[in-house]
Order: sequence, then structure tokens, then C-alpha cells
Amino acid sequence: MLLTPFRALLQFTTILPVGKTADFSSFARKSWLYPVAGYVIGGLVAICIFWIENTLLAAAGAVTLLLLITGAHHFDGLLDLGDGLMAHGGREKRQNALTDRHIGAGGVALGISAILITFAALASLETLWATLIVAEVAAKFSMSFLTSYGNPFREGLHSFLHKEAKPWFPVLSAILCIPLIVFPIAPLRLAGAALIMVIVPLALLLISRRLFGGVNGDVVGASNELTRALVLAIMVIIPVSTLF
Repeated sequence: MLLTPFRALLQFTTILPVGKTADFSSFARKSWLYPVAGYVIGGLVAICIFWIENTLLAAAGAVTLLLLITGAHHFDGLLDLGDGLMAHGGREKRQNALTDRHIGAGGVALGISAILITFAALASLETLWATLIVAEVAAKFSMSFLTSYGNPFREGLHSFLHKEAKPWFPVLSAILCIPLIVFPIAPLRLAGAALIMVIVPLALLLISRRLFGGVNGDVVGASNELTRALVLAIMVIIPVSTLF
């Protein structure tokens, strides 16, 4: 049954009231389900902002709702990654900066940059509801990718998920992304989104191995935020006028 791992997934990625606490290990054994959370989160936000006619207000509302529904859980990982990237010194100092509970200038800078890109892209796109769902599903694919291939540098939540993940899990996650082709978005833009959702986690994987000696939950969460922002950005950069 997929109901228990699905509930555990939503309890991990959102603050939605989905009943009593589910067995998290049931999701760990099926972490390829990540994109399903993208459909739920993106869909809920899309429904809420669909009725807002002002584009800027709709974009601002979408960013706010994304943070609220997810409990800013992955955004916190992005801030921690920013501190780790900007830390001076060797691997141990960078790991300490990455895992420190305090937020420094590097985290603030990376967080603001991601929010600005997300907001500007949403305010520039034509079919806001559809692009929101595409970006959120792509963001969750990136988490599946890093969960499977990101060797942990210490024990923690990510190491637990990574231990249960299989190398072929991202393939199943990619299959879950296939329904996105029916959305009213130009094929070339969808291709760009597909490229970004692989490039971002792959880049973070390589960077994390070099700077931190591996991956942790903060890096995985940061991948969600960065992938979403850059998927939206690439769909703006690829103009509709070149597609027909």
C-alpha cells in the first residue's frame, strides 16, 4: 500500500494535517514518491492564486504560500547551504557552517536571491498555475536524485533516507513527472525544466562532495528551492515566440 508512505511524505515536506504520524521508514523505502508531493503542493498553491488577476500579487501570494505550506523546511536548508558555501577555511569549518543553527550573511544572500528569482519568474510567466506545478514537481525530483546519489558525510535524516534508497529510484521519480507533458506549457520549456531538474542536483552533488565531503539534509532541501527557482527562470528565458 502506498497510503502510509504518501502520508509520511506529506508530513515530511508540508505542514498539511494528514492524520496521525505515519511510519517514516515506509517513505524512506519509497522515496521515489517525492514528485507526488510536488503535485500536491503546487496544486494547492495554484488553486489559491488562480483567482488573483493582478500578476504581481499572484506571484507574491504564490511565493508566500509555498513557504507556508512547506513550513519553510527546505528553505531553511537553502540558508544553511549558503552559509556553508561562503564559509572560509577547510572542510570541517564548512561542515560546521552548513550544520550550524545560526544563519549568516551567506545564507541570507542565497535565500534572498532564490526568492527574488522565483518571484520575478512567476510574475513574468503566462500560465502561472501550470508553471507552479511543473516547477514544484521538478524540485521534488531533484530531492529524489540527491537522496539516491548523495553519499552522506555524517549520520542524520539524509543518511537514513540514503541507506534505504536505490540507484533506480530517480528513474521512477522521472516517470512520475511524465504527466506534466499534458500541461499547457510549450514543449521546449518543459524540456528546459527537465534539464534544470537534473543539472541542479548534479551540480550540488559535485560541489558538496568537494566542499563538505558529502551531502546532508540541508543540501537536499536547498536543491528543492534552487531547482524550483531555476526551472521557473528557464521557462521565462525560453520565449514563447521561438517555439512556433
